[in-house]
Amino acid sequence: MQTKGLRLFHSGILAKRVERAHDALSDCTLCPRNCRVNRLEGETGRCGTAEKAVIASYNPHFGEEQPLVGSHGSGTIFHSGCSLGCCFCQNYDISHHPSAGSQVDAEHFAAIMLDLQSRGCHNINFVTPSHVVPQIMAALITAYENGLTLPLVYNSSGYDSIATLDLLDGVIDIYMPDFKFWENETGRKYADAPDYPEVSQKAVREMHRQVGDLQIDQDGVAQQGLLIRHLLMPGGLEETKAILGFIARNISTDTYVNVMDQYRPCGTPDSFAELQSTISHEHYSEALDHAQEVGLKRLDQRDLVSLLKRLGISY
Repeated sequence: MQTKGLRLFHSGILAKRVERAHDALSDCTLCPRNCRVNRLEGETGRCGTAEKAVIASYNPHFGEEQPLVGSHGSGTIFHSGCSLGCCFCQNYDISHHPSAGSQVDAEHFAAIMLDLQSRGCHNINFVTPSHVVPQIMAALITAYENGLTLPLVYNSSGYDSIATLDLLDGVIDIYMPDFKFWENETGRKYADAPDYPEVSQKAVREMHRQVGDLQIDQDGVAQQGLLIRHLLMPGGLEETKAILGFIARNISTDTYVNVMDQYRPCGTPDSFAELQSTISHEHYSEALDHAQEVGLKRLDQRDLVSLLKRLGISY
């Protein structure tokens, strides 16, 4: 199965998109922050990244959802810097430190993708990519010229602009956004992004329009579609229920959803007493029950098995 991006490359459309994306760096509005800095001249906005992408690490990763991991791992590329910047980020050491890693040009970036492919990975998984979309697209030209054939995963915070997602239409095979907050005040408190709920709802709708529900092949490996993650937050059960309801009503009851209970205090959440705790078994169980009540049919099975283990239930 030929990937979406490879088809766009052969048609010549990808090269034109790369030019548009590169031009956007001169007055950057790639993310909803709309910093309007000239990144081509070395200026940096909220994400802290100028003209070149910074890669903190890359490797075959086995901690992602099973349809991405398969038998050989997901080829994850962790980008430094972030346009959202949650105070509790579990990757705080790189998301809030944009220089933590190595700057790469398009050739080096492409070589990383090809290395992951040569190591047997099932996909190329761009982690925190929203602020480096032009750099990713430029690297894809070189990567495709040298034999890249893997599906591409856009693993974002969900804080994505429609204009930038439009650049990626026909490039990305699998969208995997977080869907973090439902209330404006929560977005403001924890990420200085009161518009997060509105932005993420529009972004998820657009992602689904582009790729549809998650398609998994006979080997259990994802090939195309939308996969949504939702990290449970202390005291956030009502927001969780609202988000799950939105997905069921406005996206699809066949949306593949990973309800995650792995929250732990990270980063700098010290000024928020409610962020000092973790997620209880009861909180997690109630969230899963609600997902099923609203009609969501495809919940990540690894987390369901994890819950049973934690509750001491055999399976």
